Amino acid sequence: MQRNNKTSEMSFLVEDIEAVLEMNRFLEKENQELKQEVGRLKSVIASLKAHDIERKSILWKKIQYPVSVPTSIGNKEDTLEQLELQTPASQSTKQSPPPPPPPCKHKSSMNNGPPPPPPPMPSCKSAIGSKLAVRRVPQVIEFYRYLNKSNARLENRINVTGVSKDGNPGNMIGEIENKSMYLSAVKSDVEMQGELIKYLIREVETAVLKDISAVEAFVKRLDSDLSSLVDERAVLKHFPQWPERKADALREAACCFRDLKNLESQMLTFKDNPKQPLPQTLTRIQTLQDRLERVIENIDKTREGTCRRYKDMQIPWDWMLDTGLVGQIKLNSLSLAREYMNRIIKELQTCTLPSSEDIIHQAARFAYRIHQFTGGFDSDTEHVFQQLKRIHATKSPQLHNV
Repeated sequence: MQRNNKTSEMSFLVEDIEAVLEMNRFLEKENQELKQEVGRLKSVIASLKAHDIERKSILWKKIQYPVSVPTSIGNKEDTLEQLELQTPASQSTKQSPPPPPPPCKHKSSMNNGPPPPPPPMPSCKSAIGSKLAVRRVPQVIEFYRYLNKSNARLENRINVTGVSKDGNPGNMIGEIENKSMYLSAVKSDVEMQGELIKYLIREVETAVLKDISAVEAFVKRLDSDLSSLVDERAVLKHFPQWPERKADALREAACCFRDLKNLESQMLTFKDNPKQPLPQTLTRIQTLQDRLERVIENIDKTREGTCRRYKDMQIPWDWMLDTGLVGQIKLNSLSLAREYMNRIIKELQTCTLPSSEDIIHQAARFAYRIHQFTGGFDSDTEHVFQQLKRIHATKSPQLHNV
């Protein structure tokens, strides 16, 4: 039965895809017709521009040769006829007394402006003829642009889709199948794991835990139960009664507690390796202290609001106070100060360091940092600090009374 439903669903999807492809082909055909119409209009505009340029050139000739142009505005044929009639007239008057020299034209042109004198009339005619022999052909430009656009469209289609047009329906069907399989898996979890999720809803809503260790164990069991779901968020969206706010708060508290316990374990189990160079050992200790201070700083910034939120949800919150786990971990950082100073004391006692004053200063700076972080030293840490001071007094007698 389920297979028949999938087959019918697939047939409907295939029909929808074919309808979309048919509509796409129709739109492409209409787009092509519109492009052809645009190309035709562009060619008309280009021809009109060419005609306008030609008229402007004729007007420029009339301005440049005012004697050969009649007073009334004529067309191009009248101007050419007048230019042709002036040549035989000049030849027929060779036997008569010589006419006035033509420099008058030269003078008139010189008086009009800086352009050089025009060439003789026959050359003027040939110049006009040569200009008319070459003209712009807008169809060449349009055809070139059309081919470029066609090639660009083809390349973009191949690059974007990555497959040919015939392969698109298969890819779409594959994606739809994958998505339908995912949705089917989510729907199956909603139906099959419904009782488990309802049980977990009651557990989270009624959870009243004694301490943060119990919170960590509860969250670990909750995550283990929810890990069997194909997608936790997608499945739980079908259960509006899921206490998401309290579940997230429990996970947040458990995660912060795990981070603190991990740092505490690293601090307490830290052992100095005498074979390791001094700079590496000091860097390891400083890195641990940096991590601890960042975690504690983040807790201090959000402590007030977080404690109020945990209290409203009946989640243990006293471990975040300085009198709880956070305060205890701060005191455990004194072990780092002792390891730091002890390693420097051993180096100063066993060998002569070239910069002993700088090393002692570095130890004092780290000791001061821990002192401010924890609020003081215990007896063991104070004893190591006094030993460091005595070594400094031995190496610098003039500062013994500091």
